[in-house]
Amino acid sequence: MTNKKVSFWRVFWPSLTSGVVLIILFLVLFASLIGSMLNTKPIYTVQDKTILHLQLNGAISEMSKSDISFSNLGIVNEIGLADLLYGFEKAAKDDNIKGVFIELKGANCGYATATEIRNAIKTFEKESGKFVVAYHSGEAVSLRQYYIASAASENYGFHSSMFEFLGLGAELMFYKGMFDKLDLEMQVVRGSNNDFKSAVEPYFLTEMSDSSRLQLETYLNNIWTAVKTNISQDKDITMEQLEMIADSSLVRRVKQAVDHKLLDEVKYRDEVIQLLAEKIGVDELKSSNLKKFERYAQKKFETQQNIAHTKRGNIAVIVAEGAVVVEGEGLASSKITKLLRAARKDDDIKTIVFRVNSPGGSALASDEIWREVKLANEKKKVIVSMGDVAASGGYYIAAPATKIFAQETTITGSIGVFGVIPYTGAMLENKLGLTFDKVSTNPHAVLSTNRKMSPEEYQIVQNEVDFIYSEFLNRVSEGRGMSLDQVNEVARGRVWTGTDALRVGLVDTLGGIQDAIAYAAKEAGIEKPVVRYYPKMDKDPWMEVMETLNEDEEDQNVNKSALPKEMIQMYKRIKQVEQMTGVQARMPYEIVW
Repeated sequence: MTNKKVSFWRVFWPSLTSGVVLIILFLVLFASLIGSMLNTKPIYTVQDKTILHLQLNGAISEMSKSDISFSNLGIVNEIGLADLLYGFEKAAKDDNIKGVFIELKGANCGYATATEIRNAIKTFEKESGKFVVAYHSGEAVSLRQYYIASAASENYGFHSSMFEFLGLGAELMFYKGMFDKLDLEMQVVRGSNNDFKSAVEPYFLTEMSDSSRLQLETYLNNIWTAVKTNISQDKDITMEQLEMIADSSLVRRVKQAVDHKLLDEVKYRDEVIQLLAEKIGVDELKSSNLKKFERYAQKKFETQQNIAHTKRGNIAVIVAEGAVVVEGEGLASSKITKLLRAARKDDDIKTIVFRVNSPGGSALASDEIWREVKLANEKKKVIVSMGDVAASGGYYIAAPATKIFAQETTITGSIGVFGVIPYTGAMLENKLGLTFDKVSTNPHAVLSTNRKMSPEEYQIVQNEVDFIYSEFLNRVSEGRGMSLDQVNEVARGRVWTGTDALRVGLVDTLGGIQDAIAYAAKEAGIEKPVVRYYPKMDKDPWMEVMETLNEDEEDQNVNKSALPKEMIQMYKRIKQVEQMTGVQARMPYEIVW
């Protein structure tokens, strides 16, 4: 018998061809499946006797954000304030929704956002007559968590949970001592009278200056007063009693919170679930009766926005969130100016609500955005709504608007600028033995961190910083109708809360995003507002499929990243530092809520 050798290529090419054909067929079938799923996606509905379950366990942005976590192949959802507010509005009118069940285990937001949410809770109860039950569990109940939930008509807590009601405080870190040991020096240049611009104080001081301490104490006291006032109005307890509880640390456990009327009763979670079942007239609360508020809100908001962007929306809400940069992550002028320009040129858009939530950043980027806001306001009124923070560059871009809304707990102002140029020469020579030399055609051709600025060079930088500060004052003076002396009196880098900003003329009225939208519609003569949010929510088809496949998961809004929260926050800070170039118009503190 003769053995015939089969050529490798006679086997390889047919196998390769058949493999490619199979892959192509698979991709065609899979793409067809995706298209079918997306094209036949039903409008999100709930059945009768439904309770919406609101869990706020992570960061709350201005608008929802969804992404895929490749560390564990899961979906990371960040709920948006716009979605939450719209969810409450729709739920109030939805006959299938009988009430809301709130559980908060670490909502990450500022007090202005918290105030917006609690106001939405109160409006929902008042206008619909439906119940809102809040339940506090976990290791500890934070002040912000309780502040949000205290708007609910019923508040219960797990018996062994800790309860934090101690007031507000802040701790700052100063680096000068460490820099001295390293022979490292930060050459700080602030606006000539920017004594309140304390962002750079940790570089050359070992403790707060009198100006820094004054403004920090003032705005913490203002926020604390607002928190106490709102809680006092919703609970049978006076402001004086709340202050005494915090001063004497009278409430450390949920049981003590009940004793002092902050909570209604101590209950285990199963008891609360049974209470909810009785409220809707069923023997047992099933999964079909308890639906995720976040998903309901997101789907309703997505549907409304798809309609607004398809039909003729007449109010544009442009969301500006994050540190001000020219390009990259955050509030990038390269992106936000395009949105402002598009809204200005869109004949269907009659007015613009500019939602600002930013601690500031690049002075150049702030000026680019300011220009587009000014041009838009000249053609159609721009109404600013400030979020948790609208300070420094965040205030700069708001200044040319027709009217500015802020919450009483909003942090704003900080009208000032600074620059920091490190001197590393002594550190590199003394610690590592590195020295440097130079040649140049002109005295200032080589600007290096390896030598100190000369008095002449320092003055050049000081003049540039003062020029930008002067421009800042002029922008505010023109936009707010104030004299330069009046602006300078409330500027100097000082931070204000919304309450004080109203008093000194930096904002026009206290209120949230819904108040700003209602005012904008009235001023523009719009009888039937159709609100169109920007940037438009364009979801990747893959994300739609992933969300559909994960629709029944219990905790979709929990951040499922395998990385610790602290590492994620550190990564974001490093990215912000990388984007800092040029003179900065930035908040004097990074506030960690």
